Amino acid sequence: MEHEILGWPPDGPKLRLDHERFSYAGKFVMTTTGKAVTREDGDVVAAVAFNEDRTDETTLWLRYVTVDRDRRGEGLGPALLRYVRDRALERGYERLRIAVNNPYAYEALHRSGFAYTGETTGIAELVLEYDADGGDREPSPTASERYRAGLEEFRGRDLTEAERQFLEQRLERGPPEPTESGG
Repeated sequence: MEHEILGWPPDGPKLRLDHERFSYAGKFVMTTTGKAVTREDGDVVAAVAFNEDRTDETTLWLRYVTVDRDRRGEGLGPALLRYVRDRALERGYERLRIAVNNPYAYEALHRSGFAYTGETTGIAELVLEYDADGGDREPSPTASERYRAGLEEFRGRDLTEAERQFLEQRLERGPPEPTESGG
């Protein structure tokens, strides 16, 4: 497995992904976003697109994260997110933000050191953030409360039965430990 930054915004490359294997495949052909991939044996198995915040040059927004449909659940998304996070911090970004619309993405981001901000977008996505000054702190009651508060946001939504079961299991279990390997 190897991770690679293909380009930074605003001069990102086009990345053509198979729309039958990858969610959001059409979003990766835009050339104004940076892109990173995870490859295995030369084949892309995960990808992320990102751009700078329009009003804060120290903030990078992760826009689309996708994993090959047949490889989901293997930790590829969180590993790629940690890789991009670390390269972005090296590049001088101080905060990374992302908006998520499902409990699976929420969990993957939490495992990568992101925390729920308490904010939602205009289309009811939850905003999570990695802050270079505070993202690596040990879990605290506050972190646990923030994790659960984010999950609770999904409770009243139209979820599949699998998403509902996943959500209830995570609420019962509590926050997982962030994983730092694989980046």
